Amino acid sequence: MIKKAQDFFTDEEKEHIRLAVASAEAGTSGQIATMVVAESDSYLEARFLGVMFLSGLLALVVSIIIRHVTIWSYIPLAFLLGIPTMFLFVHFPRLKLAFVGRKRLNEAVRNRAVKAFYEKGLYRTMDETGVLIFISLLERKVWILGDRGINVRIRPESWGSLAAELAIGIREGHACSALCSVISSCGGELARHFPKRADRGNELPDEVIT
Repeated sequence: MIKKAQDFFTDEEKEHIRLAVASAEAGTSGQIATMVVAESDSYLEARFLGVMFLSGLLALVVSIIIRHVTIWSYIPLAFLLGIPTMFLFVHFPRLKLAFVGRKRLNEAVRNRAVKAFYEKGLYRTMDETGVLIFISLLERKVWILGDRGINVRIRPESWGSLAAELAIGIREGHACSALCSVISSCGGELARHFPKRADRGNELPDEVIT
């Protein structure tokens, strides 16, 4: 099982992250938002393939054990075993990742990050200088997305190393400290290109969005 997005960080960790965002934004007019989702896609096709494969394999094993390997017993048995197999994939969603290609995973996380950027109104900063650090728990992947004003001066590809650093931190079990470190690095990069302006306040929430 994967944690719910709202429970991934403890209250104390959320406060550390909020303070990290506020500190990073202190030297720049850029705006940083962090978001956590349980998964970027339901991957229904992967679940279907997984159920078909596993129920078929189990049906074959059972047929061999009972020494009754015929198509007339195998097919009904595979359908019958498909029901508990489906519940297995529902309760342990990470199983379906074995049936999803890397390209599909990357596209799903990227598309969900873009969708979240607009759903949460993160594009509404005055100078289009919002940055979203997006964490997808099921895939254990991170996408960092900058608004148009950011992309004029900072190439989108340049965020890749920071996203990879955070993804590794999540996999190794120290997500909070890794996220705070990446937030600080984002703030330093933004400060180089978008120095603090007195006429720009805090336009995006500092708290983790779920």
